[in-house]
Amino acid sequence: MIPYWQAPSIKLGPLTIEPFGIFVALGILLAARLLARQAERDGLASAPLQDYAPWGVGVGIVVGHFVHLFGYHPEELSKSPWQILKVWDGLSSFGGLLGGILAAVVFFRLHRLRFRDYADAFALSVAPGWAVARLGCFAVHDHIGTPTDFFLAVNFPGSLGARHDLGLYDALLLFALTGVLWALRNAGKLRGRLLPLLAIFYGLGRFGFDFLRAADLSYVDARYLGLTPAQYGSIGLVLFGLYGVALWRAPERQAAPAPHTGDDARQADARKVS
Repeated sequence: MIPYWQAPSIKLGPLTIEPFGIFVALGILLAARLLARQAERDGLASAPLQDYAPWGVGVGIVVGHFVHLFGYHPEELSKSPWQILKVWDGLSSFGGLLGGILAAVVFFRLHRLRFRDYADAFALSVAPGWAVARLGCFAVHDHIGTPTDFFLAVNFPGSLGARHDLGLYDALLLFALTGVLWALRNAGKLRGRLLPLLAIFYGLGRFGFDFLRAADLSYVDARYLGLTPAQYGSIGLVLFGLYGVALWRAPERQAAPAPHTGDDARQADARKVS
């Protein structure tokens, strides 16, 4: 059983930096770095991805807040009419994913790029970046689960006792999927279909994890017909993944230009003289 410990906030003068925000920022930076490197490895231009990154993050934050507010905790709307504008106050990771997808659809269409050419790069970068961000959820224990004696349970203080911690489980699943995806990449397997594969396995895992979310506390996620919003999103991910695995094919690799040799240069000079 894991002892309860909560990461402290960092005080910088009048500013307070929360540990959750630190992990989210580290996850975004890691994903952005890996995305550009993997695109270059596949012979794709990385500059468009650098332009996409702020749009993906910005739209993801806004949509993540809306999903948290309207899907998970609509009761918060009674606090203040300005609650909808406080995008920093409550975020849904699934909503952030949805926002990033919407931003990608619009961005890639406007720039006349094929998203599927970059799909493997997204899979290989989003999984580890999201895993690091989910460590932020574990650091502040904001996804408390049902009571259990499971060896990975967290021994919460007071009357809560030992419970599942869904932030930890989500991070472990994403780190495991990261290892699988990178192993497949290195082996040259399922090229062009790594993103659908990630969608299938993460969707199945998240669908199961959400049955472990606490329902006996004062602040719990809303359920609709017995399922959380993330479980409905997980169904969508699995359906997308099955479609992609069945129908997507590996994109053609961009051919790297052949290096010029000394003989090539001399032949070119001879043609100029003649």
